[in-house]
Amino acid sequence: MISQHPPAHTRSLSQRLLSWLPAEVRAGVLQRALIVAGVAFAIAVAQWLGSPVQHPFDRSLVYSFAISACIWSLTDPLRIALRRSLQLEGPSYWGTSLRTVAYLICSIVAGYSLGTTVGDLYAGQSTWELIALSPQRFWGFLMSSAVISLGFIFYFWQRERALELQRQATEARLKLLESQLEPHMLFNTLANLRALIATDPPRAIHMLDRLNDFLRATLRASRSATGSGAHTLADEFARLADYLELMAVRMGPRLQVSMDLPDALKQHAVPPLLLQPLVENAIRHGLEPQVAGGRIVISARAAGSSLVLEVIDTGAGMLLDAATSTGSAGTGKEGFGLAQVRERVASLPTGRGQVTVQSAVGSGTTVRIQLPLNSQV
Repeated sequence: MISQHPPAHTRSLSQRLLSWLPAEVRAGVLQRALIVAGVAFAIAVAQWLGSPVQHPFDRSLVYSFAISACIWSLTDPLRIALRRSLQLEGPSYWGTSLRTVAYLICSIVAGYSLGTTVGDLYAGQSTWELIALSPQRFWGFLMSSAVISLGFIFYFWQRERALELQRQATEARLKLLESQLEPHMLFNTLANLRALIATDPPRAIHMLDRLNDFLRATLRASRSATGSGAHTLADEFARLADYLELMAVRMGPRLQVSMDLPDALKQHAVPPLLLQPLVENAIRHGLEPQVAGGRIVISARAAGSSLVLEVIDTGAGMLLDAATSTGSAGTGKEGFGLAQVRERVASLPTGRGQVTVQSAVGSGTTVRIQLPLNSQV
């Protein structure tokens, strides 16, 4: 799978050098610059090895780097800087319109001319004299630079297109999982509400009011996340608080809750409904079977380069497969909520998330989600 997230040190360098570009493209632009530099070095070495006398290594290096850098600067970062004039849209700012194609062709010619001039200044000669002395050689140089540049542009465009298709597939998969989780929670709540209507109508009315508030808050949060493209830990914990208030109507003093979200992590992006299925499992399979109920602790913390999310309950516990540390209450098999959380973590663009479960019958359950701390969803 193609990674969308370059190493942290690359991101840090790109933030400093390319602060004038949109934040989402800086690391990619720097990565492409490094690829161009590597190929430029290889071309210089090949020219030198092919004709050491005619192409001394230092001159070959200067010409190759100057031409490559000038063409790259015009076709990549400057293209993005001119995105409004070229009518390009994010997140990659590539396009196939006539305006964009004309700009790229002109940029290749201008970049070659500028880079060649820089090389001529270093070498103390004029490449432009070849137009009269050896037109075939001059146009050969120009055409080879154009072909290499077009090859780079096509490769980078295809690469960004593949990443965009991957992003769309991941988003669609997460939306499908979210659409499965919401009804699951709602049906469970309605089943409990039906039981309360027969046994305790006042509590049923209070629970119905809380359900109404929860659904309003959920709809509002979903619209906000869709518009901004980000669902933060603060949003996730706020929805958990709404859900737990709903559950408190049903369980009363049998449900005790502790939530810990450090201020530094509140704006960290996570997939919607990442923790709620775990909390729902903890209540339904852990605390409710116990006459005395129990306690749920929900926390987020930074551990080195990882974000660690935990849902701990003091409930009935469950039998786990010793090899996989997964399961659902008393069965040794994953329940719906835990299985869906694993699926959501596996669908993240980074592909480096991990879900672990620790549990024993009568000793409660701990579910831990570990994600890259600097990743964006």
